[in-house]
Amino acid sequence: MTMDGEGRSGPLRVVRVLGNGKRRFDPVEKERLVDAALEPGVSIAGLALAHGVNANQLRNWVALRRRRQASEKELTVLPNSAPPAFVPVVAVSPPARPPAPSARPTSRGVRLKASLPNGVRLELEDADAEALSAMIEALGRCDVPAG
Repeated sequence: MTMDGEGRSGPLRVVRVLGNGKRRFDPVEKERLVDAALEPGVSIAGLALAHGVNANQLRNWVALRRRRQASEKELTVLPNSAPPAFVPVVAVSPPARPPAPSARPTSRGVRLKASLPNGVRLELEDADAEALSAMIEALGRCDVPAG
């Protein structure tokens, strides 16, 4: 953006014209123009007209800048707020000696099925009470967003 003698800005400097007629502008001047368009109270259409740029094109550049700034903010916030990617595993030590066959319950073993938010499915069959409680405890530690 060059200034003429009357203090008005001139057209945006074209660096290259492609074969299909599209123009490539000086990146530094383009960023200055977008900065100026983001100022409060500035007419984007008037600014575009003063610099020889299509108003829709300037609006697109402004929208791209805002999206880029929003994604940069999300990237700085996401690592602290994201739920853990893995569920911690709790190791259960085996009993010192197996219980006597007469002490075992005659009912069938316990079966547990769980579907995790990331699509992983977990099945636990014929588990004893210790293994079952350890698995429920591990699954309970997972912070699942309400939805």
